[in-house]
Amino acid sequence: MRRAVRYGYTYLGFTEPFFCKLVDGLVKQMGHQFPELVAQQTLIERVIEEEETSFLRTLATGINLLEGVIKKSAGGKISGKDAFVLYDTYGFPIDLTELIAKEQGVEVDIEEFEKELQVQKERSRNAAQQDIDDWQEIISIKESEFIGYDNLEADVRIARYRRVKSKNNTSYQLVFDHTPFYGNSGGQIGDIGYIANANEKIEIVATEKENGLIIHIAKQLPENPAAEFHAVVDADARQKAANNHTATHLVDYALRTVLGSHVEQKGSMVTPQGLRFDFSHFQKVSAEELREVERLVNTLIRKNYPLVENREATMAEAEAAGAIMLFGEKYGDRVRIVNFGPSTELCGGTHTSATGTIGLFKIVSESAISAGVRRIEAVTSEAAESLVYAAQDVILSLEQLVHNPKVVQAVEKMMESNDALGREVAEMRKEKVAQLAETLATATPKTDGFTLIARTASHTPEVMKDLAFGLRQRVSERLVMVVGNLHEGKPTLNVMLSDDVVAMGADAGATVREAAKLMNGGGGGQKHYAMAGGKNAEGLQAAVDKAVEIIMSKIK
Repeated sequence: MRRAVRYGYTYLGFTEPFFCKLVDGLVKQMGHQFPELVAQQTLIERVIEEEETSFLRTLATGINLLEGVIKKSAGGKISGKDAFVLYDTYGFPIDLTELIAKEQGVEVDIEEFEKELQVQKERSRNAAQQDIDDWQEIISIKESEFIGYDNLEADVRIARYRRVKSKNNTSYQLVFDHTPFYGNSGGQIGDIGYIANANEKIEIVATEKENGLIIHIAKQLPENPAAEFHAVVDADARQKAANNHTATHLVDYALRTVLGSHVEQKGSMVTPQGLRFDFSHFQKVSAEELREVERLVNTLIRKNYPLVENREATMAEAEAAGAIMLFGEKYGDRVRIVNFGPSTELCGGTHTSATGTIGLFKIVSESAISAGVRRIEAVTSEAAESLVYAAQDVILSLEQLVHNPKVVQAVEKMMESNDALGREVAEMRKEKVAQLAETLATATPKTDGFTLIARTASHTPEVMKDLAFGLRQRVSERLVMVVGNLHEGKPTLNVMLSDDVVAMGADAGATVREAAKLMNGGGGGQKHYAMAGGKNAEGLQAAVDKAVEIIMSKIK
């Protein structure tokens, strides 16, 4: 199969067999050094195909937008702002914009484009700018030991601290000599909680990891940073995060079981509120497959597999245990193996004591995030229960609304009835429009030999279009229809011309583009029929008058 996209006089074409041969060649030449290439050859080919398709879609969208920009370019030059919108919003490369524009005899204001790009970079830098003080050391430590696998509370000392200011927001980073707080890493969000002593209580609003240090974020600095504190992790938030983290391991296992061994974890996010899991797969996961994954995860939960871990395993032991490892991840000499029944992975995050504490697992959504990478978002325990209750509430509400416990059958019957009513309404609308067109055609007096219909109305867009073409059937010669329509607060300008009027030099498309400016709008169409929308309803009558003026000046 060959796909090609034309822009100007240039063609981009990609042939799938070519890519397949390219992958085959790479696998043959490099497969012995990189066995992942051999194992993932099918996935690689599917991803390349999807990437090609995505690129061609981007090209097609960008070309359509660029054609509109070229048409409105003033003085044969595309503004840098328009070129930047194509680049920044729609992902259309600036070099392609230049190439296509050049083929159309149009220049691109590259200098202005570069200015827009620089402004964006400055915005990004300003948004991320922080004023960070130097560390203030109280006691010397080599590292901050994490004791949170076994303890949610501990007596701690602040080893060092510093102030951080960004966008008028001041916070303090605290490093303890040892800590039960888990630092944000491995896709799992950090713990929250507090530290306290007899004199004060300081909230810990987040916990991060930086250069091997576990950093606790507080909105205020203790009055006496050198004092001893009792650190307490929010147990409820930790348990919910642990439930969700363990669920990601079960999801990984379930996806491999349902979709195939090509599935690899590509990222994750675990919070107390829910989880997301990114994985390699070459197509959308079907509803049936998602249900199968969900069922398998819930089966593993009900089996109540206990947490079995080895915190000081060697890589040889991990490989012997068949532990799942993230490709490209750097591991130390000692690793932590986490096992729940059939799921065995290397992981440094916090987990629940047994799968049964997760309670319930529900998938919320499945989507694509890049070529060959899909994302599942899900919830567990109380959040999953709330999701089920919400679905039940919807069904109960529908039952009460349709007065029938068999909701699906009732809705199907209503839809059939609605379709029948829709057809009846459409027929009635056609009759009404036909009568209105006949009345206008016969009752409108001639103006300089033309049937000039210039007025305002209030109809649906469908009625206006049918009316315009109905008039054209009844008045085949010297017809000029200009109707300003106001429907649900939105003004539109509709122009219909007979062929002989077009032959005299009138152009409906050009007319509405010019007249619509009076109602802060724009539009276009063909020479015989065009429509424009606007934002200012007060300018509708002026737009009608302007359109009539433009047309009559052409045909007189």
